[in-house]
Formats: sequence, C-alpha cells, structure tokens
Amino acid sequence: MENNTLDNNLGGQQKQSLPNSTATLVMGILSIVFSCFFVGLILGIIGLSISGKGRKMYRANPSGYDGYGALNAGYIMSIIGTIIGSLYTLYYIILVVIIGGTAFSLM
Repeated sequence: MENNTLDNNLGGQQKQSLPNSTATLVMGILSIVFSCFFVGLILGIIGLSISGKGRKMYRANPSGYDGYGALNAGYIMSIIGTIIGSLYTLYYIILVVIIGGTAFSLM
C-alpha cells in the first residue's frame, strides 16, 4: 500500500540525476579555492565546459531531471573562479612586466 502511494505521488516516474552535476559543483568550489594560482582558472574553465551538457538537458525537459541546483551552483562558482583566476593571472603578468622593466632599466 505504501509503495503504491509513493508511485502516485511521483506520477510513476523517477527523476534522473543530471550528468556531471556533482563534478561541476566540485570544479566550481575548487576553482574558487585555488583561484590565487593558475590552477583556479583552469578548473573554472573545465567546470564551465562540463556543465554545458547538463544545462541543455535540463532546459529540454525540466521536470525529468533532478540536481539542477548543484549544477547551477557549480556553474556560477566556475564563472566566479574563472574571473578571479583571470584577474590574478593578469596581475602576475603586469607584475612581471613591471619588475622586468625595472630590472632592465637598472642595467
């Protein structure tokens, strides 16, 4: 009897988990944690690329998939990690140019 009630509440269908939702979340978290190194930029780009398939599948059939919250959170954190990693990379490049120019002018 209890099993029949569960089937009626779900409409007889179980929602599938979105592919790579956990991996996207992990990549997004790691891209923010390691954003002060070049690794954060790479992990953010990987997180953005692996979230694409899941986002397309969810847009095609939103009621058929579960785990969009984790996928979306990972996507947003990957964007943030990519931006912060890019800013740090730009900062390091400018720092090397300034230090290199100063060292060259002293010679």
